[in-house]
Amino acid sequence: MTFHPGTGGAAIRLTQFAHGGGCACKIPPGELERMVAGLTEPAEAKNGHENGHELLVGLDHGDDAAAVRLSGDTAVILTSDFFTPVVDDAYDWGRIAAANALSDVYAMGGTPLVAINLLGWPRGTLPMELATEVLRGGMDVARAANCHLAGGHSIDDPEPKYGLAVTGTADPDRLLRIEAGRAGLPLSLTKPLGVGVLNNRHKVTGEWFAQAVAVMTTLNRDAARAALRSGARCATDVTGFGLLGHAYKLARAGGVTVRVDPAAVPYIDGAREAVRDGFVSGGTRRNLEWVLPHTRWRGGVGEDDRLLLADAQTSGGLLVAGEIPGAPVIGELLSAGEAALVIG
Repeated sequence: MTFHPGTGGAAIRLTQFAHGGGCACKIPPGELERMVAGLTEPAEAKNGHENGHELLVGLDHGDDAAAVRLSGDTAVILTSDFFTPVVDDAYDWGRIAAANALSDVYAMGGTPLVAINLLGWPRGTLPMELATEVLRGGMDVARAANCHLAGGHSIDDPEPKYGLAVTGTADPDRLLRIEAGRAGLPLSLTKPLGVGVLNNRHKVTGEWFAQAVAVMTTLNRDAARAALRSGARCATDVTGFGLLGHAYKLARAGGVTVRVDPAAVPYIDGAREAVRDGFVSGGTRRNLEWVLPHTRWRGGVGEDDRLLLADAQTSGGLLVAGEIPGAPVIGELLSAGEAALVIG
């Protein structure tokens, strides 16, 4: 079998060594929320342990990372993200996983400073040279982000997994937070949707989609800087729960209704054809099922459009409450009504 070799150069299809791929492997949002319910810190703990550091962002609303105030003008942001292969090329998988992990810091309005590798590898099944290519991809993306990559942790794992734990800093008074949305603000999306269905097609058929890899390896750094310059205070990145899942979380956290105009949402070339041909992951279908009780559909939004709006993204763009240069406005925030989401 032949497929695009990229720079990994191995005739091994990494996606065949995992039951799923990328952020589509996330635990479904409803199950995850039930699992962590009650694990938030009490108010008195958030205001400072003995070290006096205030927890600014924790588990309360499902933000993209944790944030702790170190001093009056400095907050430290911490996150980790890892997943199974989303593409067959080892080097590109490393790049994608690193960009995805760094995105959580950007989604909070921060700057990544240092990261460490998280690697699971089936050492008796796959060549260690491929693991080196994965790590090289992560290193190159971290370098592009001006983020140190220093060491990490690895285990012998039946499925290959890779990602980063990342530490960054931000201005504590200018954090981008998921609960900060207010009625009347436009809603912008900084990357097109569709990588989920294209990745699923790649996993099944071996077809290569350079346009999807380009989207997934693009850092959200410039989008985050543009959001901060525009005065935005509310954002999240669009990953495994799809646009609808992350929009619902934003709506619920801020006590607003999110209206999305499906005609304004951009898609990667080939995404519609992939949905039409049935390359829809189980994670995408679970995303749609989760938001259905909270969604009002207007204007005859078809099943393919619904699935694309719920498509499980890997290293997707930022969803920003505000208008930023170069990003399409795909909807707006409304006063809370009978539905958390209005589509159409």
